[in-house]
Amino acid sequence: MTDRLNSAQPYAIGLFRIVIGLLFAVHGAASLFGVLGGAAGTDGGSIPSGTWPGWYAAVIQLVGGTLVLLGLGTRGAAFIASGSMAYAYFDVHQPAALWPIQNGGELSVLFCWTMLLLVFTGSGALGLDRLFAGRTAASRADERASEPVAA
Repeated sequence: MTDRLNSAQPYAIGLFRIVIGLLFAVHGAASLFGVLGGAAGTDGGSIPSGTWPGWYAAVIQLVGGTLVLLGLGTRGAAFIASGSMAYAYFDVHQPAALWPIQNGGELSVLFCWTMLLLVFTGSGALGLDRLFAGRTAASRADERASEPVAA
């Protein structure tokens, strides 16, 4: 049973990455464009352009979430996304109360830790990272095969 689960691990990580990336990107789109209920506290509206830190966080959410969803630059995008959620928790939520359940910071904490996990696991299966890595490895092998052999 363990061997079967281990062989499915890249696909489980890939599906996990897709779901987390989609949720993160949608959160950013809601804040930037007022879709899907809009930004929190705006009654269905969007965050004014350039306002600190909300607008910048929403851009990170949309771009980072999309990159994670696609599995393109997953580790870097997830690292930045994780940091932005840590900042959101400690700057926005934690001053209100100690525990996330008390201060409304559960979503920030969950996104922070799930993105940090993706920093260490990578994109898993079904990501564009693997597609480009395969092309790069194949092109390097072609280059080595075409090089003249030194005597």
